[in-house]
Amino acid sequence: MASPQEQEALEYLAEHQILELIDSLTSMLLYHRPAKPLEFLIEQLEQLKVAKTIQKNYPCLFDESNLDAVFGILDTTKKGHITLVQYTEALKTLGVKDFAKNPSGAEDNKIRLAIFKAEARFDQARPGVRSPARGS
Repeated sequence: MASPQEQEALEYLAEHQILELIDSLTSMLLYHRPAKPLEFLIEQLEQLKVAKTIQKNYPCLFDESNLDAVFGILDTTKKGHITLVQYTEALKTLGVKDFAKNPSGAEDNKIRLAIFKAEARFDQARPGVRSPARGS
């Protein structure tokens, strides 16, 4: 059993989602492999700080083309949507932990690209912040 100090530390890390942030930054670092890793990390944190203020341009492990490619692989008939099961499994495969379980389009089993991309970026980029527009 954890000591009171250890429990307090764990609660602090969980409350502020520090481990998720570190995990995301580490993933970005390994994915991009910048020549100057410390500068890269500082830049990502600065982008996150600015993005939280204006809620725009969040740093993200997956860029637009990566998310377009994943969606395109799932939307084999090119109808412009994927099923709720495909959406859920794709986000889990990408390592997205916090996403809307019943997003817009779920009632018709037709999840559009914009929703898929928004949810992938939401989790990757905004630890600790929940959008009021997201479903649960």
